[in-house]
Amino acid sequence: MKNLSNLAPAKGSTNKNKRRRGRGTGSGLGRTAGRGHKGAQSRSGFKRRAWFEGGQMPIHRRLPKRGFHNLFREENQEVNIRDLAKLAGDGEVEVTPEVLVAARVIKYPDRPVKLLSMGEAERKYVVRLSAASKPAVAKIEQAGGQVHLPEPAPKRTKYKKRSERGE
Repeated sequence: MKNLSNLAPAKGSTNKNKRRRGRGTGSGLGRTAGRGHKGAQSRSGFKRRAWFEGGQMPIHRRLPKRGFHNLFREENQEVNIRDLAKLAGDGEVEVTPEVLVAARVIKYPDRPVKLLSMGEAERKYVVRLSAASKPAVAKIEQAGGQVHLPEPAPKRTKYKKRSERGE
């Protein structure tokens, strides 16, 4: 039983052999305190950069660059059919980005939303989103609902055909 008369540190928690560096030559770690002579490593505050490889050509410069970052890419917010169960209402339920944001299914009402097919449609849904997978459309329509998607934009060609130019 422990009491104030027989307290002791936990086994292994004390290290009697730890030497205080830079506190006289008698300790064996005086003067430069194991840091060598001059240079950044001997100064306080020195920190080697995480990617530094000792002066050899670093891996991020040895490997080639690949690809690019498209600033105009718009990623769809994914919503599965099972997520539609979180929407309130009886009978036909309107599914729009604003309704999904209110139900905390998605974060951003102004970004495109794609409906995916995981789960089963338990009610009739009227879906007005920017995209939907074919199996998702089939499941919604099978449950008696409707899916209204925007018309696909006409395919843009770089040059008009001769017949379209009037030549």
